[in-house]
Order: sequence, then structure tokens, then C-alpha cells
Amino acid sequence: MPDLQEKSSKPCIEVKKIHTYLDVQQAQEIRCKVFVIGQNVPAEEEIDKFEEESFHFLAHIDGTPCGAARWRITKKGVKLERFAVLEKYRGCGVGSALVDAVLNDIDSNPEASGKQLYLHAQLSAMKLYSNFGFRKVGELFQECEIDHYQMLK
Repeated sequence: MPDLQEKSSKPCIEVKKIHTYLDVQQAQEIRCKVFVIGQNVPAEEEIDKFEEESFHFLAHIDGTPCGAARWRITKKGVKLERFAVLEKYRGCGVGSALVDAVLNDIDSNPEASGKQLYLHAQLSAMKLYSNFGFRKVGELFQECEIDHYQMLK
């Protein structure tokens, strides 16, 4: 794989909504590397009962899978979740590309129309989400022993 730090041109980031078993499996593998291995989140917490009802996304840089996300409709509104970018690809715009793609998909989904958008942001990701109009609400809380704030848009 090319060293992204040494590339002189901006990498080609592609994010697509995914449906096939293989694509969803790749997204889950990225999430497991980031959350289960990288942050010690229990595997049963990461791959959960909401997989089937969620809309999944997979990001590629120059054809290599490097990021994942999902969203779903809940009783509280539309929840954006499971944003994960492999460590090697952080700082390259993958997170922004994922948020943008997810928000565009939500905008085009009639079932999501008029619903509150929310997410649980790790502290390190709050700036990313605030760049898209999300704002922090409430008190600091923990999920899987990781500090989070709820953010709304």
C-alpha cells in the first residue's frame, strides 16, 4: 500500500452505500480493527442487533477499503453511528467523506424526513461532526468505557 504521507496529490476517496454481504463484511472488519482491536470495545457491542436495519457505507482510498459508517432510524430520530477510519488513513479526509455521504443519503430518504439527526461522538471526533453542523448537548457519558457527548443537528 502506498504511504499516504509521501503522496504529493490528494488521494481519491470514494464512499458508497453498500448492500452486499461482502461489502458489509469489509465494513465490519474495519469497524472491528478500529473499535474492538484499537479501542477494546467488546465484539458483541460493536456488531450488534441493529446491523440488519442499518444503512451501511464503505469508504475506499484509491480502491482500498479504509473507512465505514452506518445510520438508522430510531424512536429518537436518525442516529448516525459506527464511523470508523483505519489509522493509516486518518487525516486524509475519509471521515469527512463518510459524514457527507451519510448526510446526503439521509436527505434523500423519505422515511428520515423531518426527524432529528443525532450521534454519540467520541471526544476526538467532535470537531469533525461540528464541521457538519452538529452541536454538543448534555453531559459527558461513557459507552464501552469511552468518553462521548451526544451531538444533534
